[in-house]
Amino acid sequence: MTPKKIIIAIDGVSSSGKSTAAKDVARELGYTYIDSGAMYRAVTLYCIRENLIHQGLVDEKTLKDRIPDIRIEFVFNELTSRSDTYLNGEKVEDEIRNPDVAALVSPVSKIGFVREAMVTLQRELGQEKGIVMDGRDIGTVVFPDAEVKIFLTASPEVRAERRYKELKIKGLDVNYDDILSNLQERDRIDSTREISPLRKADDAIELDNSGMTLEEQKAFILEQVEAWRQRTIQP
Repeated sequence: MTPKKIIIAIDGVSSSGKSTAAKDVARELGYTYIDSGAMYRAVTLYCIRENLIHQGLVDEKTLKDRIPDIRIEFVFNELTSRSDTYLNGEKVEDEIRNPDVAALVSPVSKIGFVREAMVTLQRELGQEKGIVMDGRDIGTVVFPDAEVKIFLTASPEVRAERRYKELKIKGLDVNYDDILSNLQERDRIDSTREISPLRKADDAIELDNSGMTLEEQKAFILEQVEAWRQRTIQP
């Protein structure tokens, strides 16, 4: 009997490995991976390109007028076996991961109408279930009824070191202290914003992955999925 398809929500602090965990679990289960953070990064990239951010402040009036024209899609890449992010028909998967975008995504993502538009899209993508979605408010706002919810944490220093190594491998000239400072500021903004602040859902399972390997992390999450299935098996 084919297991019932469910929604797995993976939330957590910035650079805690949410995307990696979600991708690994989705691949293992044959589910669709949806990167909600990439959506906000894509909107941020759009703002940068259109010169809608000045000294950290977003031109919200212009962005609100244009947001219906911002089209974000995920297209499966057969070479990587993962989905790439597209902004208005252009592949921007690499560009949205740059530090310039990361530094400005928090002020964009806290805007109410931006979150409303992205949550609507996220819910549309999850209608058929069989998805793993990561973000900051998936288990609390987007899919409060998700069958399995995980909340990832790690120390700021561990997260900064991971991010530093990731960007250096890509050949980017980055500074560890700058990355650490950016992460701490994003944590502050994400947890204190008025709309959909970052918080652990009451029924989410918290996992501090500071000292875990990727395989150990994946195994832990899969164990939670199996535990949910066992609880729901009819006697």
